[in-house]
Amino acid sequence: MQAPDGIVRVRGKLDAWAHAIWDLLPNIVAALVVFAAFLLAAKLARRLVLRALGRWSKNAEVNQLLATTLRFVLLCAGLFVALGILELDKTVTSLLAGVGVLGLALGFAFKDIAANYMSGVIIAVRTPFELGELVELKGYFGTVQALDLRTTLLKIPSGELVSIPNHEVVQNPIVNFSRTGERRVELEVGVSYGDDLDEVKQVALEAVGGLEERDASREVELYFSGFGESSIDLIVRFWLRGVSQREFLEGRSAAVVAIKRAFDERQITIPFPIRTLELDPSSRSLLEAVSSRRRHNGLS
Repeated sequence: MQAPDGIVRVRGKLDAWAHAIWDLLPNIVAALVVFAAFLLAAKLARRLVLRALGRWSKNAEVNQLLATTLRFVLLCAGLFVALGILELDKTVTSLLAGVGVLGLALGFAFKDIAANYMSGVIIAVRTPFELGELVELKGYFGTVQALDLRTTLLKIPSGELVSIPNHEVVQNPIVNFSRTGERRVELEVGVSYGDDLDEVKQVALEAVGGLEERDASREVELYFSGFGESSIDLIVRFWLRGVSQREFLEGRSAAVVAIKRAFDERQITIPFPIRTLELDPSSRSLLEAVSSRRRHNGLS
């Protein structure tokens, strides 16, 4: 009895597939071996990258992101090579096109997020600041509390927490007050035109030189800076033993008190600003009228 045409066609298809698989069997084995090799290489590369990055960056999140990204790239490369061995060129082309379109769409959709992530990676690798350091970022002054892949968290002196996007941190100047371990105080003060400037310099240097907050290994500097409206201006500079904000404020405060006390003892004058007021004729007449009325009423 002859088999139906449908069954014959199915058998023919199965036989053709069997022969095709048999013919492709060496390529399939080679593709599996290549993909397994890439899989092993991706795992090993991830481990080595984590170990290497651990020496440069203390940010575990960034290290994990970079290592995982490298692993993903190697796996994709292994997949494309394996498909190429199987002579599935059209499939490879379609996958590449799909990845390109998807990457373009995601790039537009998550542009800011991607910028923050990449900036976080740059900050972690370059380490312009670390946790606990005193910095000024984007006009905000405070202590670094946290750094993740999107934002940098600062605690400002008044107690608030400020979250700054990483891409803004990277694109703006970063002032680190802790990194060098040095910090200087600059005080501006004015003295009377009638004072002896040599004596002023000696008194100010002695006053600041005796401060406990000062770094005794470095000299106190004093420079006269100009002729003000009511005073001769000068700048006193000295280095601190510590770099924290509290030590800075305490050192500057102690210097102000010491200079004021020393000037008072030596009768050196810190003049008040002088202002001259000129009245127009109508205002002068009104003032004279008010004064006359007060005298008439017996008021001084």
